[in-house]
Amino acid sequence: MARKNTRKQIFTNVEVIDAAAKGKTVAKAPDGRVIFLPNAVPGDIVDVQTFKKRKAYFEGKATVFHKLSDKRTTPECQHFGVCGGCKWQDMGYEHQLFYKQKEVTNNLTRIGHLDLPEVTPILGSAEQYFYRNKMEFSFSDSRWLTLEEVQSDQDLGDRNALGFHIPGMWDKILDIKKCHLQADPSNAIRNAVKDFAIKNNLEFFNTRNQTGLLRTMMIRTSSTSDIMVVIQFFKEDKAKRELLLDYVAETFPEITSLQYIINEKANDTIYDQDVICYKGEDHIFEEMEGLTFKINAKSFYQTNSNQAFELYKLTRDFADLKGDELVYDLYTGTGTIAQFVSKKAKKVVGVEAVPDAISAAKENAERNNITNCEFFVGDMKNVFNQEFINTHGQPDVIITDPPRDGMHKDVVQQILNIAPKKVVYVSCNSATQARDLALMKAQYVITKVQAVDMFPQTHHVENIVLLEKK
Repeated sequence: MARKNTRKQIFTNVEVIDAAAKGKTVAKAPDGRVIFLPNAVPGDIVDVQTFKKRKAYFEGKATVFHKLSDKRTTPECQHFGVCGGCKWQDMGYEHQLFYKQKEVTNNLTRIGHLDLPEVTPILGSAEQYFYRNKMEFSFSDSRWLTLEEVQSDQDLGDRNALGFHIPGMWDKILDIKKCHLQADPSNAIRNAVKDFAIKNNLEFFNTRNQTGLLRTMMIRTSSTSDIMVVIQFFKEDKAKRELLLDYVAETFPEITSLQYIINEKANDTIYDQDVICYKGEDHIFEEMEGLTFKINAKSFYQTNSNQAFELYKLTRDFADLKGDELVYDLYTGTGTIAQFVSKKAKKVVGVEAVPDAISAAKENAERNNITNCEFFVGDMKNVFNQEFINTHGQPDVIITDPPRDGMHKDVVQQILNIAPKKVVYVSCNSATQARDLALMKAQYVITKVQAVDMFPQTHHVENIVLLEKK
């Protein structure tokens, strides 16, 4: 049997020519094959060592930098390059926006083979750091060691970590000193909790052995100055749990919601767990254009509050409602978009698969004195059928904001069957958006396209498309 060719190759003086999906950049091998790199910027001239070879491409790493790109900038974060959370921190923000815009346009034209109008320039984020309202940190008793630490002869001392998973490694946690994604007091809370836990011999979790006490910590902040902290324990130890929670409450009196979870199962997802309120409320509030949204530990809410406001305004502008329309909001979540557009519509009907989200949507609508929104639970491909339309009416406009996987083909077909005058498609993945739009191009013409950058320093980008009936 022929041995698979996995031999590593070295290419010298290769120019990095473009950015690719998932934060990687692109160079060309001498034989014309593409090389995907995780650690270079377009414009760099580098030596590359490959570690994977496929029929059409290589994957590799830049090992020597002969010339640095003029698109480069100095990363703000001391953890850049190891953490993996902000892959583009070494690229100037205007260049990040250029490549995000390019990816959206390429996906729509190459995957969807779509005819586009003149594309509106991408909307950048006013804040390029400290913009996230939610961060999740993991505890570990065997922190990730850098190459320098591994090769040194020094005593590495304390191995406890409170930080992020190393990309692709479920059991390796990088200890974080300062994260540039969430505003204070996020870093202060995380560092204080870590120091107190070490001083008081509170055991950090070991994922492989399933031992220890402290598992994860989530911090949520909001534009109303509310702060939520949720600490997840692997087992109940009342004395140690209360010792830590009392310390957090006393040290950070600005925390408005202090909660905890006892999670004895193998994974640390919280959606099937009881969240217990220890001090303050079991929720925080977010505010947007006079509307308030109640957020609990399990709620989904856009993680960049300020830019979510811009995204929702554009979505409403694209819909261009006159006041007499029936609007369907598919994948409505907790109903933020539905409520945001409701004052310009006759009625809004929201549909979502997660029952808790719909309960929150109804509660938020009641709090905001919105009477022209109705919310329904169900798997979109099952509930969104002709019977549903007969019951709730023929929509004039459909707004859809599906998860990364896009819409199920049955949902796309149902939209085509209903044939509303307009469809506003909000997407966090322009590749699946392009696939869905390709199924609709016989009946609809794309009249507006607008990318929105919700996540500076990363490759992620949102995109809004307006479809109008031919």
